[in-house]
Amino acid sequence: MAMNILPRLLTRRGLRKILSEGTKLAGAEVASVTLLNNICIPYSTVNHEHLLRQFRSKTQYYQKYYSIKAAHQSVVDDYRNEHNITCIGEDIPNPYIEIEKSEFPEYIKSFLKNQGFEKPTIIQSQGWPIALSGQNFVGIAQTGTGKTLAYLLPAVVHIKEKNARKGLGPIVLVLAPTRELARQIEQVAKAFERSMKIKTLCVYGGASRAVQASKLQEGVDILIATPGRLNDFIMSKTVSLSRSTYVVLDEADRMLDMGFEPQIRQALEGVPLERQILMFSATWPKEVRHLAKDYLGEFVQVNVGSTELSANHNIKQNVHM
Repeated sequence: MAMNILPRLLTRRGLRKILSEGTKLAGAEVASVTLLNNICIPYSTVNHEHLLRQFRSKTQYYQKYYSIKAAHQSVVDDYRNEHNITCIGEDIPNPYIEIEKSEFPEYIKSFLKNQGFEKPTIIQSQGWPIALSGQNFVGIAQTGTGKTLAYLLPAVVHIKEKNARKGLGPIVLVLAPTRELARQIEQVAKAFERSMKIKTLCVYGGASRAVQASKLQEGVDILIATPGRLNDFIMSKTVSLSRSTYVVLDEADRMLDMGFEPQIRQALEGVPLERQILMFSATWPKEVRHLAKDYLGEFVQVNVGSTELSANHNIKQNVHM
């Protein structure tokens, strides 16, 4: 009877395909039993990612843009040492030191060229290839280091390569602590809309809920949201995150400081288990570590400089609308 329950459980979570692939691997049956034994445990209090680890493959939407052999290792080591980059994890790809030599698709390179980008910032250079690898990612860097494009450009590739149907909920979800930051992210994301035919929406408190709900019903590819307003739409079933396979937590430490942990966990419970999560934070306190442990499972962590809270006033990149 247990094995009859398992397919239904996996179907509800969108994991039947993963199981069929995983049964080819040793130990898949044990993992299946473990999954059954844990279905009664609240998702928000347990790290379920390890249940899939032994039969979950990397996201395949953009694997052709991923390589860890782009540069000689000594060049990579020198670059990381020079810019105080510390990487923790497995299968860490080399940084994109030059945009032209990166493995971005041509439409991304053309976009950057038209925008006048000469070279990536430090978090972009190391964050881009990790995001394109399909791995979960934690980036610890100062505020103002170009992290918005560090996750938005791979998000565009994710959308284009996934080729999902329109109107079924956002593919990309970005959570930000304040409406000011959410609107800044929206301004950058809007630059992709016309040239790449991607629809973006930003929802936050203090603006018309009815207008935002109406736009959600029209369908969006990228949803940028503050936790409170997103939770409102989730509870009212105005939005579904069932196809949100690329999730970003921007300024995660600040969101937790503001008391948004319950709303963040509620949102993460609604996304598929076969997803990619990117978390950006200026600091690495225990609250952020616990959140990463609960929802990211195995991930690559990149520290740029100190993990003490600070803002960087030296970085300036302009994205033209």
